[in-house]
Amino acid sequence: MDRKISSINLFGHRSIKASLKTSYFVIIGLLISPCIFSLVFLNVLTGKYNRLINNIEYANALNVVVKSDISSEMRNIVVGQKSFDEGRQYVIIQNVEDTLNKLLKNTSNAEGKRLIEVAKRAMLTLTSYVDKMGIQIENNEKVLEHEKTLEEVIGVSVLVSDVLQEFIGAEIEDIGRVNQSIQVTTLISTIIIIIIFVIAVIFAAIGYISVRNAINFPIIKLERMAGEIAKGDLSVRVEQPEVEELKNLTHSLNIMAERIKDLIDVSISEQIKVQKAEMRALQAQITPHFLYNTFDTIVWFAEQKRHQEVIKVTLAFTQFFRISLSKGKDWITIAQEIEHVKNYLIIQSIRYGDILDYSIEIEEQLNDMPMLKLLLQPLVENAIYHGIKHKRGRGMIAVKAWKEGESSYFCVEDTGIGIKEERLEELRSMLADADSLPDIGFGIYNVHRRIRLYYEGSDGLSIESTYGEGTKVSFKLLVMKGDRNV
Repeated sequence: MDRKISSINLFGHRSIKASLKTSYFVIIGLLISPCIFSLVFLNVLTGKYNRLINNIEYANALNVVVKSDISSEMRNIVVGQKSFDEGRQYVIIQNVEDTLNKLLKNTSNAEGKRLIEVAKRAMLTLTSYVDKMGIQIENNEKVLEHEKTLEEVIGVSVLVSDVLQEFIGAEIEDIGRVNQSIQVTTLISTIIIIIIFVIAVIFAAIGYISVRNAINFPIIKLERMAGEIAKGDLSVRVEQPEVEELKNLTHSLNIMAERIKDLIDVSISEQIKVQKAEMRALQAQITPHFLYNTFDTIVWFAEQKRHQEVIKVTLAFTQFFRISLSKGKDWITIAQEIEHVKNYLIIQSIRYGDILDYSIEIEEQLNDMPMLKLLLQPLVENAIYHGIKHKRGRGMIAVKAWKEGESSYFCVEDTGIGIKEERLEELRSMLADADSLPDIGFGIYNVHRRIRLYYEGSDGLSIESTYGEGTKVSFKLLVMKGDRNV
């Protein structure tokens, strides 16, 4: 019975990218909303505050006109300094009434409106007294009558002035209330902003923890699965994670474990099938080592919150194993083999980006031709770990494939540390004796043995190297016709 390593449901069936996008929009919305609230209410209160200030300024200016200008103009008429028709009394009265109408329109305070109405009625009375004086002057009545009417005009002017003073006081009180409202609104806005900021911080923290766990937990499960496979337990499986970016990888690993288990369980009667199964077993011994390193890289990127790198490595890793499995087929097209190497180099270039460059060249006429799978990747891996990593500075790996006559040629060349002459001769000697123990490393040994096993008459691998300059590993395959179970 297969043992399953379960994972934790944190994101539902959403992808990490969609979850992060939603989190960002929520946080931005939370931070913007109190600002909009504060701007709207403060603008309303500030507008009302400005109107009150303008009303007070208008009322103060009007108060001066009512108290002095009208009385002075009428007094000049009474003492004979100017005639009634020459006087500006009606112009002044009209200006006062226009200003009172403007104040009535701009005032929202009920008490202020009432006082303006009182002032307007008083101005009607004052106008009637001015009219009366005009009639008295026209009828040549006594100066004493003129003075009595002037006293009435002055009295009404004082009344209007007093009303305007009360209006100014009412507006000042309203300013106090508006100022208090501004202070309360500012305090409430500050409290709301603080609360929303705390909520946003908590939400961001929860989002960070959720994203980290959503990535880390499935990867830890996959790493644990790799460890179990390395120990020989091929029945272990990992449940499909709820994170979209990791589903293909998990599916591929489960299929890989199932395929390896099926291959090991198959009884092979013929000796050559036994040898092929041994090669697959050697291949399985290499796989967990690569899994450990790649999972460590993904976990490190996840902890650094470098989510794009996590996605890039994960997708490349998925494609890598998809081609590795190839639905159990031993033969794939040369284009697929090159794609397999390319995915491996993408993963390694992200991990060793500071020391590794690579190039891939393949003639188009080779793309659809069949070849035994997994011949190039072990050679590239060997170039990285035994060549590039031991050299100071950056190194270059070049993978090439071309056709000459009825043969296809493959070459993996690096600018790594190279191989000393004595060690190079030992390696060549071991490759010549295919039955010797693989003291040259599982990667090269496995590729060399499989080439000689599957391609009759093939010489296997050829190694050229200069210490301090680099190494070139190449091999030749006979171009095969037909699909070869591709």
